[in-house]
Amino acid sequence: MEFLLFLIRRILWSVLVLIGLSIVIFGIARGMPGDPARLALGPTASQEQVADLRSDLGLDRPLLEQYGLFVTGLARGDLGKSLLTQRPVNDDIRDTFAASFELVLYTITIVFLFGIPLGVVAARWKDRWPDNVVRIFALVIAVTPTFLLALLLQVLAGYVLHALPVTGRLPAGMPFSADTTGLVTIDALLRGRMDVFAEALRHLLLPCLALASTALGQIALTTRASMIDVASQDYMEASRAFGVPEPVRVMKYMLRPAFVPPLTILGLSFAAMVGNAFVVELIFSWPGMASYGIRTILQKDLNAVMGVVMVSGVFFVVVNLVIDILVGIVDPRVRIQGSR
Repeated sequence: MEFLLFLIRRILWSVLVLIGLSIVIFGIARGMPGDPARLALGPTASQEQVADLRSDLGLDRPLLEQYGLFVTGLARGDLGKSLLTQRPVNDDIRDTFAASFELVLYTITIVFLFGIPLGVVAARWKDRWPDNVVRIFALVIAVTPTFLLALLLQVLAGYVLHALPVTGRLPAGMPFSADTTGLVTIDALLRGRMDVFAEALRHLLLPCLALASTALGQIALTTRASMIDVASQDYMEASRAFGVPEPVRVMKYMLRPAFVPPLTILGLSFAAMVGNAFVVELIFSWPGMASYGIRTILQKDLNAVMGVVMVSGVFFVVVNLVIDILVGIVDPRVRIQGSR
């Protein structure tokens, strides 16, 4: 019953957040300077052509009516037509979201596989040389700008060592269509194309490392601090006095209660990366939704801008809802407090 109340409260809050997000997105899009119809048609278009396009976009209607049309379209899953590509925004987002999601999925996997163990090592040998090495490494990569690290990786691995590809999802001479899931690596495995799978991983490595840097440092430091806090609890001293083996103490009695803060940051990082990966996508010519969103903003493509931001917001809210549920499962105290 407590878990059900906790879940209902989280879902209701998520719905309210999405409603507020739609209002904010609509307000910002309509408040942007410049005429979207004029920008789309160019300076040589006549006033009649601009007026016709404004009518097609609904820009000549009252703002409240425009918002109603926007919400109605969202309810139907219709995000309108892109002025940049002359295609439905749904199709553009479907084609680009999969690329961003694949990039972020492997990035967060790297963060989890390396960030948590680094934090455990630092906490286990607190104030000793492993701890110092981990803290210095985590601080350096956490404060290094993503664009700078991306450029350094691109120059070093791509142009100096000639070890890894620096652009795209696959080599130009390897045609492959990810029609099933949109993820090249998954579709390659489903079709038994190990050559495509290997090349896709090679193309993913550099952008994933660049995108993972900040979150990796944060996760390592957060895990370290959380485990040190748990280690100071009385029951940890009692477990040592009762002769509980050190690996069991660290992995079972320290890591699990200390895992809530890192799990929260993992979820936030995963959700935010989908919309914030535009720097990495632009540098590595990755055909993702974030870079598509930047192009639409520069062209003031209102339908596409609102679609990209709305999809990113929905993804962020859904991921946070999942993380809240996972945190409630890991730590019953959160579940009990959230149900009140």
